[in-house]
Amino acid sequence: MNQELRESILKLLEKNSRLDLKELAVLLDSTEAEIANEVAEMEKEHIICGYHTLINWDHTSREQLTAMIEVKVTPQRGEGFDKIAERIYNFPEVKALYLMSGAYDFMVMLEGKTMKEISMFTSSKLAPLEAVLSTATHFVLKKYKDHGTVLEAKKVDKRQAVTP
Repeated sequence: MNQELRESILKLLEKNSRLDLKELAVLLDSTEAEIANEVAEMEKEHIICGYHTLINWDHTSREQLTAMIEVKVTPQRGEGFDKIAERIYNFPEVKALYLMSGAYDFMVMLEGKTMKEISMFTSSKLAPLEAVLSTATHFVLKKYKDHGTVLEAKKVDKRQAVTP
């Protein structure tokens, strides 16, 4: 295992998951077989967990709303936060779940068509869980940057300046 090669592969794939093995080999001055072996091993070790495409849904006709829900819970004896986290992340509506430091324990990210749909999930599925003490829902109004990518490029004023 070449740790330096692995980190280089990960950095490149994190920026552009569409790079194929041949391109990676050229960029890293390595063989395609060596890159393929390292990538396969990292997938097996669950270092590489998936490949995703970042989509700016605001530029499509699809109605989609993202919400972040703060959740305060009572950790389970002997299990800590893991058991309740598993209950939450197994809901298909949950897109991401993070254990947080600070005033609340979990940040749950959901996507839905309407505020009502997300509110119904929170009130009927999330809040009733035994360990959940409280929730606070925040709706994302606009995304400017996601996964390191600026979604809305700064608009350049192409008008010519007129001076007297």
